Amino acid sequence: MKLKKHLSLTFCSVLFVSIVGCKPYSATAQMASTTTVTEEQMYRPNFHFTPQKSWMNDPNGMFFANGIYHLFYQYYPDGNVWGPMHWGHAISKDMIKWEEKPIAIYPDKDKYIFSGSAVVDSNNTSGLKKGAIDPIIAIYTLHDMTKEKEGKLDIEQQDLAYSNDNGFTWEKFEAGNPVIKNPGIRDFRDPKVTWDDTHKQWIMVLAAQDKAQFYKSKNLKNWEYLSDFGKNIGAHGGVWECPDFFQMKVEGSNETKWVLIQSLNPGGANGGSGTQYFIGDFDGTTFTLDTNFSQRVAEKKAIWLDYGKDNYAGVTWSNIPKADGRKLFIGWMSNWDYGQQVPTLGWRGSNTIAREIKLVKNGDNYSLKSNPVREINNYITKTSKVKLLKGSGTLSLVSEGKIDLAKAIVNFKMTNLKQDSYTFTLSNNIGESLSFGINNTDGYLFVDRSKSGKIDFSEKFAATMTKAILDGNQKEASFKIILDKTSIEIFYNDGEKVITEIFFPNQPFTALSVSSNSEMELTNLEINQLNIN
Repeated sequence: MKLKKHLSLTFCSVLFVSIVGCKPYSATAQMASTTTVTEEQMYRPNFHFTPQKSWMNDPNGMFFANGIYHLFYQYYPDGNVWGPMHWGHAISKDMIKWEEKPIAIYPDKDKYIFSGSAVVDSNNTSGLKKGAIDPIIAIYTLHDMTKEKEGKLDIEQQDLAYSNDNGFTWEKFEAGNPVIKNPGIRDFRDPKVTWDDTHKQWIMVLAAQDKAQFYKSKNLKNWEYLSDFGKNIGAHGGVWECPDFFQMKVEGSNETKWVLIQSLNPGGANGGSGTQYFIGDFDGTTFTLDTNFSQRVAEKKAIWLDYGKDNYAGVTWSNIPKADGRKLFIGWMSNWDYGQQVPTLGWRGSNTIAREIKLVKNGDNYSLKSNPVREINNYITKTSKVKLLKGSGTLSLVSEGKIDLAKAIVNFKMTNLKQDSYTFTLSNNIGESLSFGINNTDGYLFVDRSKSGKIDFSEKFAATMTKAILDGNQKEASFKIILDKTSIEIFYNDGEKVITEIFFPNQPFTALSVSSNSEMELTNLEINQLNIN
């Protein structure tokens, strides 16, 4: 995608419940200790991927081959803000521990390498195979800065590069670029390619300003325009970007549907960048919304993949083996509203945790659920469990002691919910806090980072509370929470709703509590310590 011009810590085992008092918080509190703590120590994620230096945004070109997950990403190696775009590269055997590799694709003078995708061409449909290894074909947007400066419309086209060593080195397809010329559209980018096994063709979806466009090909080099989708459908608060399009089975059945994931900026669920999705059918030419899903979109204006402010431009991995069968997703964990101002200087940008997406059906309604990939559980080193916690007021769930809140998974279920608010608070000993929970009076989940530490780098960072609207009052609720030093990812009711947000405290959060005026019942509380080195 392109940047718009309009643009060691501990906590104790969960073995007791106590009533604690409240005290005023200061959003501008400073570190009480005189010990020098580096930016690296304070803010470098423990297990979410971020480059060692400089600027990163959208994930690109993700594929799986020979036991390795490849992640490419928009990267500017010479600064900590957006600049001439390259494709950075990282690899992993499990999507949790990442190894940064050399830059994969470099821009030419004034011709930036924007977002795109990569596929394993196992049948050599492209004819670009050299040797015994299946070629990897990357199709990306080439953005012409010279034309942009001249005020022209046709500044973006779709180009191809290929690799014959499983994605470690690349050649640009000089003989045939562009594979898709610009049709006279100012924002024409972010091609996502997939194999349509039903119709035996390569399918490309790309963003064309306020809609998605579909193309087909037999050889990945010659593309035929098929159709448009999305004009006046869903959220349109900004330019559409970074689409993804794939077929999925409905959980527990042999029924299949097609899913279109569509990011846009601005216009997200809670401001700035956001990602919506659509579910329907594809006849090889045209994508048509499911009737009930269309009605829901009309009523709600958009159905969001993540309601937090910090999950954008996410797409899925290609070439996942059928024996695995998962649809695996990762996003950029930031927001164009403030991504270039966050208080890290050596690097900026990180990814969400890798997630498995599932398509579920409830009655006649289809929806997506997202949850962390199961591989993260391999890094749990110890666990504290409590079967039942009951009480009202403020209950201390975690205080300083034995498990590090900067790398943890917290699971619990709430039962017998009343028409009240239930607020969970991460806090430190200098009065900073991050609050989240469920308002069961007005029917929404929330995250409030207005007291979370450094917030004054952008007026948009903490100006509003993040909300995810629920369907009426809840009788019970389950939560899975991933914590990594400066991020929280909340998966509600098995991933039915997701909220992802970043934060920057002046000291680490070391305590977790919950408060409500009503009696609370937490069951199966489980706090897992992660060790990912």
